[in-house]
Amino acid sequence: MSSLEKLPVTVITGFLGSGKTTLITHLMKNPGGRRLAVIVNEFGDVGVDGEILKGCAIPECPAENIVELANGCICCTVADEFIPTIEALMALDPRPDHILIETSGLALPKPLLKAFDWPDIRSKITVDGVIALADAEAVAAGRFAPNVAAVDAQRLADDSIDHETPLSEVFEDQIACADIVLLTKPDLAGPEGIAQAKAVIAAEAPRPLPVVEVAEGAVDPRVILGLGAAAEDDMDARPSHHDGADDHEHDDFDSVVIDLPEISDPATLLARITELADRQNILRVKGYAAVAGKPMRLLVQAVGARVRHQYDRPWRPEEGRRGRLVVIAEHDDIDAAAIRGILLPDAATAE
Repeated sequence: MSSLEKLPVTVITGFLGSGKTTLITHLMKNPGGRRLAVIVNEFGDVGVDGEILKGCAIPECPAENIVELANGCICCTVADEFIPTIEALMALDPRPDHILIETSGLALPKPLLKAFDWPDIRSKITVDGVIALADAEAVAAGRFAPNVAAVDAQRLADDSIDHETPLSEVFEDQIACADIVLLTKPDLAGPEGIAQAKAVIAAEAPRPLPVVEVAEGAVDPRVILGLGAAAEDDMDARPSHHDGADDHEHDDFDSVVIDLPEISDPATLLARITELADRQNILRVKGYAAVAGKPMRLLVQAVGARVRHQYDRPWRPEEGRRGRLVVIAEHDDIDAAAIRGILLPDAATAE
């Protein structure tokens, strides 16, 4: 790449549990001849996704090319973190051919695009494209795209309701900002669910968008990299619920970090996470656990009551064999004591 060419950046957005980390892992292993760098913008104090990706590092995307920003929304820490991170990646030798940015599942993408207009980097990087991931089963069920008629009827019945839920706004802003939508977990949705999800996305999109079904993040990099969208110059075509506002709110969501001692039975932990979803209005649980007698780390990811787990990599010698979970919920629903009581009942009883 000539030093005069702008470095392309792909912004990968999507709701909690939509499969962003799985997609980036696939791209790292199948870069299409590109040397990649990755920026992971986590929500909360513990960087689970960054650790997952570093465990998948390969020569085309070594561990030093994977940077985690966990101190807040990337578009709100432009001067302190985002700009220095971009400049550090561009100074690597060899220089990356392409940067992937995994946003927090709670992020609004348009404010991030505005960060690319920052004077220090505008002439050096360009947004090659915005990729929105959408969970086919969840979208088909209407959990993140409320029925407009039903919302209008509810507004008429209750004068106190004057806005849509934060979750629907996040979903709609991500779709509106996208250049292409990847419809993930199509096997769980089935043909009818996929058709319904595509209809919902088409209704929410401000312009016709390509929608591609993707299972386990397996997509040809030629489909989503090299779009040349220059999205930072195309802001008017990407409407947001927050257009005209000085900033956007992050107080709608909160997280609790749970430190886990070594466990003997993974099934018990998974059952407690399912119980947590049943008893608390939890959006997402992600993290890892140490299982007695197992040299591999147990990776755990949950969206609502749907829990997935796998052994992802061996524990490193310098790591303590202790697990950590990040639990994310809407601010008004989060109850740290109740969450700890469910996930760590023995500790709660001891106290």
